[in-house]
Amino acid sequence: MKKIIIYILTLVLICILIPVIFTNKFETKEVTSENIENIEVIENLSDYDYKQYNKIKLLHTKTNEVEEVNLDEYLCNVVSAEMPANYEIESLKAQAIVARTYTIYQIKNNPGKHGNANICDSHLCCQAWISKEDRFNKWDDNVENDYWNKIQTAVNETKGKIITYENEPINAFFHSNSGGMTEMPVNVWGGSGYPYLQAVSTSGEEEYSQYSSEVELTKDEVLNKIQETHPEIIIDYLAEKPIEILEYTESGRIRTIRFGNVNLSGVEARKIFGLRSSNFTIEILENTIKFKVIGYGHGVRNESNRC
Repeated sequence: MKKIIIYILTLVLICILIPVIFTNKFETKEVTSENIENIEVIENLSDYDYKQYNKIKLLHTKTNEVEEVNLDEYLCNVVSAEMPANYEIESLKAQAIVARTYTIYQIKNNPGKHGNANICDSHLCCQAWISKEDRFNKWDDNVENDYWNKIQTAVNETKGKIITYENEPINAFFHSNSGGMTEMPVNVWGGSGYPYLQAVSTSGEEEYSQYSSEVELTKDEVLNKIQETHPEIIIDYLAEKPIEILEYTESGRIRTIRFGNVNLSGVEARKIFGLRSSNFTIEILENTIKFKVIGYGHGVRNESNRC
């Protein structure tokens, strides 16, 4: 049941992008009801060439070394780090397409972000990445080869496919689960946003094991954590409303919340208190503050934090 739900949720990564265009050999073809069954499929994968994207330069953040790798080899390492290999093959394919799209977008739109490299191996900046050796060390010996072959199949069977908007690769954000509604990028990172990423409802996520979570902190811990970035903070817990949610985003996440004399964005509050998303409620108890959280990640469909 969980596999089916994850499969459905992953497909939403693609289905909610309006309009969505899949590309093969980096030539665009809009998906419509008339041609969805007739998208070109590469029959001889060994003859395929990514041209300028065939090789990429990967920055290993722990060693500060830059390695030149084949794009699809890199994607196998990304998919194995971003999604469990026991998920359905179609989910892994969707992840491969999104990861490939994100990579090409970074190469085209953020040159010089990592000096001589195109992309890095940190999920705090780009996409999660794990070496094949380290991945095998985390898998049981009796499944490691089957799992790796499954991931390679997902990457190879989507070879050359990316998602585009107006003939350009999209900035393909993705996260764990949206808690029932996706978020608009402008509410997470500011800026003007992306027309192909909108707040839309999702279904079936309630069965996900990490759909909801709780964080409970003492009142002193809450104060001390905020003081690290806002030393002027004062919270009078005897006041009528010592903590108050002031505004919500279109998706129902917290846009602005007041702690005493300091206003925080929901995104900042999530970071300060280590919450899984900015979709949360607060319960003030006798000695503690309880955060009840829905969803996991920034909620922008497409969880990686970006630089």
